[in-house]
Amino acid sequence: MEGATSVLVKKVKCNFKILGKKFGPLMKGVAAAVQNMSQEDVARLEQEGSFTFDINGTPATVDTTEVEIFSEDIPGWVVANEGTLTVALDIQLTDELKREGIARELKKRIQDVRKLTGLEITDRIVVRLESNTQTDAAVREYEEWIKSQVLADAIEIVPALDKFEDISFDEYSLKVQIEKI
Repeated sequence: MEGATSVLVKKVKCNFKILGKKFGPLMKGVAAAVQNMSQEDVARLEQEGSFTFDINGTPATVDTTEVEIFSEDIPGWVVANEGTLTVALDIQLTDELKREGIARELKKRIQDVRKLTGLEITDRIVVRLESNTQTDAAVREYEEWIKSQVLADAIEIVPALDKFEDISFDEYSLKVQIEKI
């Protein structure tokens, strides 16, 4: 887990209602010490259940039940905590994931057009797509998969289509022609 500490930043927040009664005049110093805890100190607090500070020569022990431990928002990540378990999920879309998403959406839209035009589920087809710089790479990369999913013998990217159906998803708009073989 050594690499995870560089990605995940945990902070500790005092429960002033509980700690104020416990520490009285030391509370200001305890709050400052808790706010400035290092990641190693936070990890020790989580593992041992308590952490002792030196507040002007006076020991002050804080338990995990008296504070809230949370993860700071990390750009591009979703973080969730449950007790001492923390999970961070990288939600940034790579170009590869975008192309796969385009291929999946395109497959769904081609299936929709098949139904709309009255084709049987077993009919073999040829798919023609008007060239689109935003989607052509995904079509080429996932061509075999798309063909197998929609029962197409061929998928052609062409400069223009005279007869077509408009399909759109996310920010993409395409012209497609489906022909029964």
